[in-house]
Amino acid sequence: MPIKIPATLPAHDVLRREGVMVMSEETALRQDIRPLRIGLVNLMPKKVQTETQFARLIGATPLQIELTLIRMTEHRSKNTSARHLEAFYETFAEAKTRKFDGLVITGAPIEHLDFEDVSYWDELRELFDWTQTNVHHTMAVCWGGMAMLNHFHGVPKHSLPAKAFGCFAHDRARDSASPFLRGFSDRFAVPVSRWTEIRSEDVRLHPELEILVDSEEVGPCLIEDADHRALYMFNHLEYDSTTLQEEYDRDLKAKGGPIPLPVDYFPGDDPGVAPPNLWRAHGHLLYGNWINQIYQTTSYEIEMIGA
Repeated sequence: MPIKIPATLPAHDVLRREGVMVMSEETALRQDIRPLRIGLVNLMPKKVQTETQFARLIGATPLQIELTLIRMTEHRSKNTSARHLEAFYETFAEAKTRKFDGLVITGAPIEHLDFEDVSYWDELRELFDWTQTNVHHTMAVCWGGMAMLNHFHGVPKHSLPAKAFGCFAHDRARDSASPFLRGFSDRFAVPVSRWTEIRSEDVRLHPELEILVDSEEVGPCLIEDADHRALYMFNHLEYDSTTLQEEYDRDLKAKGGPIPLPVDYFPGDDPGVAPPNLWRAHGHLLYGNWINQIYQTTSYEIEMIGA
C-alpha cells in the first residue's frame, strides 16, 4: 500500500519518480481499511528536504499511511515559505486534539543551546507528555531524541570537542530480541552529523532503557524506551546519498578554508567523487520494522489509543 500525501506537496513527485507508491485522498477513500495515522513533527529548517526523506521511508511499507506534517505553534521558520507551511502543516495546537498511531520528531540544528534555552522548549515538553496519551509509538531523531530522553529520564547531552561527521560503523545489540532490529546486520554504516552525544554510562543508569545500536567511535545510536513507547535515534538513516556532502560544502563555504572531511564517506577521501549510499537498506529496515510493530499493536479504533 502507498503513503497518502497531498498531490501538491513537493515530496509527492520526488517519491513517484523513485517508485514509491503515493495515493490521493480520493483513492484512499475507496479502500475499505483504516490507514495508519503517522505524524511528522518537523523541527528542521530545510523542511521540504526532511519531509521527503522521512516520507520515503515511511511510505515503503505494504500498509496505507496517512502522513500529517506538524510544526511548533509559535516558532517561525526562516528557511521555509509561510505559504508552504500554511498549505501543508498543522500546528501542534491544532494537531494535539487528535490521536496518532505513530509520531516522528526530527532533530534541529540547535545543539549548542541548553534545552531550556530553546524558544519552543515548553511547547515541546508539552508535546512529549502528549505522546503518552495521544500517540501509540514515537520515534524521536537526533536532537529530538536527545531532548525527549532528557525530558523523561534526565539523561544529559554532552558537547563534543569536534563534530561527529561522516559514516561510522555501528553494531546491533546481538543479545536483543527487539522487533525493531529484525533483519539488521551485525555491523553496518550510519550517517552521523552532530556536535553533541549521549553517553552509554549515563544510559546504563536507567535499566528501563535498552541500547539497541551502538558505535565504539560515536556512542549510542538507537535506544528503546518501552515504558514511554518510544525509540530514540541519534543518527541519520533517513539521509539522502548527498546530504553529508551538502553539509560539508555548506560548512566549507562558511569557514572559507579547509575543514575535516566526513569520515569514510567520499571514496578515497576525494570530495570530487560521488559518495555511495551504504545505509539505505538499514534505513528501510528500521522504519519498516517500526511501522510493522505499530500495525501489530495499535488499536483498530484510533480513539482508544492512550486509553
